Amino acid sequence: MALATNAAASAAAAAISGGAASQPRRAPAFLPLKRHTISAVHAAEPSKNAAAAVPAAAKTSSPTVAPEKEAAPKAPAPPPPAAPGKWAVDSWKTKKALQLPEYPNAEELEAVLKTIEAFPPIVFAGEARRLEERLADAAMGRAFLLQGGDCAESFKEFNGNNIRDTFRVLLQMSAVLMFGAQMPVIKVGRMAGQFAKPRSEAFEVRDGVKLPSYRGDNINGDAFDEKSRIPDPQRMIRAYAQSAATLNLLRAFATGGYAAMQRVTQWNLDFTEHSEQGDRYRELAHRVDEALGFMSAAGLTVDHPLMKSTEFWTSHECLLLPYEQALTRQDSTSGLFYDCSAHMLWVGERTRQLDGAHVEFLRGIANPLGIKVSDKMNPSELVKLIEILNPSNKPGRITIITRMGAENMRVKLPHLIRAVRHAGQIVTWITDPMHGNTIKAPCGLKTRPFDSILAEVRAFFDVHEQEGSHPGGVHLEMTGQNVTECIGGSRTVTFDDLGDRYHTHCDPRLNASQSLELSFIIAERLRKRRIRSSSGLNNVLPLPPFSL
Repeated sequence: MALATNAAASAAAAAISGGAASQPRRAPAFLPLKRHTISAVHAAEPSKNAAAAVPAAAKTSSPTVAPEKEAAPKAPAPPPPAAPGKWAVDSWKTKKALQLPEYPNAEELEAVLKTIEAFPPIVFAGEARRLEERLADAAMGRAFLLQGGDCAESFKEFNGNNIRDTFRVLLQMSAVLMFGAQMPVIKVGRMAGQFAKPRSEAFEVRDGVKLPSYRGDNINGDAFDEKSRIPDPQRMIRAYAQSAATLNLLRAFATGGYAAMQRVTQWNLDFTEHSEQGDRYRELAHRVDEALGFMSAAGLTVDHPLMKSTEFWTSHECLLLPYEQALTRQDSTSGLFYDCSAHMLWVGERTRQLDGAHVEFLRGIANPLGIKVSDKMNPSELVKLIEILNPSNKPGRITIITRMGAENMRVKLPHLIRAVRHAGQIVTWITDPMHGNTIKAPCGLKTRPFDSILAEVRAFFDVHEQEGSHPGGVHLEMTGQNVTECIGGSRTVTFDDLGDRYHTHCDPRLNASQSLELSFIIAERLRKRRIRSSSGLNNVLPLPPFSL
């Protein structure tokens, strides 16, 4: 969302460093894609043809509807393939779609999708374009992306305090990173739509009972019973409502004074206040306060609106394609199509097939896109995927999110960087140090060792330093809550502690203390990188200790 600007925090850093981040020229517009059945993003009223925008939930051809039991055994005729090079909001249905649920009631699914199509967009095209411009800065080494939030949002834990606390930790982390790097930090939440999760197995077996896997609260329930595990399209409407409410609260926090830099000393969470991270954050906050005082004395008023708000965007994995299609709109100002469920979407490791449905859908929308990349990614395949998703090589369009584990990162990432550079492609490189470091604890719960997460972050920076490329950001599964899901950290969480506050519905998350600790370590690495490429005043402002 275009929530004022990062200029407040950047100005504070500039007052210390004597510099300011430069802004990129706007890239050429992505070529418009024609379709007449989708209402404009900024239209005052929904399109009269809204019902036609979602093709009938195919009784025989949709990959998302279970076949009726009484249907004839004869295989249905496949849908006609889309014309080469042509894209439509529903052309993904001509491709093989993985990780989609089978809904038992086609008519109910169709009715739900038509209802969602008539709903207002959750985000707007201009906000997504603004994020793309910011990400172009990160691709050039002029900004740093902080992307974080829940592994999977849930209906059960939806409340204002949880949203506020996660937002507050992200504000703290961004202040720490900005102070160390002295460049803008782009804040993107895994929030307001991150419900669906890919699964390695379609079914789960417990004590001899076999049921469909839990795929996220917008699809089915996590309770292990037959009724909960049946995909329910009505859950998409509830997910829409929760996403809209979450974003509404985030907008209020970001623009209503809560995110003002003058409040930097008040962002500490109660349970981190009397900790090593809390002490270090308090010291940094006092430095920022001093910088703001200097700016005020110099005539740069801290009452300016830019000093009282911040930019914050939302993102999630593009997985449940019927829902994403229902929220896709054509922008009235540019003619481009945007998925208005989030500002940024990414394609996952399990759904990034070059000829797959998810890539087909994403290639036609103009949102900034992420690509999750593991050690299994072939360099030439990555180049081809980027060509499909960003044929005009637009800066800020593509973010590569690497998730490999530390050792694989050192071996595999250099080849990917070289291949992309050789192809002349402009991308933003960031690291997801979470997904490659999941282990099973002796008690049976999934966890992630903090030391392994740190090792992958260290490897990410080392490789980019070796290759002369830009480490553009970090992607974390984290929460503002005092959970015990990842082991380690300076306030050590042990295997025995996991059962105390293990609340995740899916994968283990860093708690607020661990998240802040990691941000200090990354900030120190960014500070050292900055010092190597500059001189003068920057050298005299070290962060409190913690280093990579």
